[in-house]
Amino acid sequence: MPLIAEVFEVKKDDFVSAGEVSAKIKRTLKKLGVDSAVLRRISVCSYEVELNLVIHSLGGTIDFSVDQDGVTLLVKDCGPGIPDLNLAMREGWSTAPESVRTMGFGAGMGLPNMKRNADEFDIQSTVGVGTEILMKFHLK
Repeated sequence: MPLIAEVFEVKKDDFVSAGEVSAKIKRTLKKLGVDSAVLRRISVCSYEVELNLVIHSLGGTIDFSVDQDGVTLLVKDCGPGIPDLNLAMREGWSTAPESVRTMGFGAGMGLPNMKRNADEFDIQSTVGVGTEILMKFHLK
């Protein structure tokens, strides 16, 4: 049974609120006394995935939970899906439009950073349906 479980909605193109979910997650984990090195990795992943939802998806959710063993982020979006996951996992590859890149986002590091920082990482995507990302972080 989770100690904490919360679901956050993230809207497409909502750059005004972008980063608020990851900041809430960070504050919660700080209050729980999570080790700073683990907290940093979770913060990187939660921010990257939140921005990916804002930039690339049609909107989605971040399901955040904490139990005795660790932290889980389960992210689901409403499409459009990723046509080539292998290409999407390459550093520097991005489908972000120029308008997003001029704001300083869309450098193509989101998915690689998530995979590098999570203890467990799984991504599934279906074009026309959506993408689901599961990230786990061990506390022990």
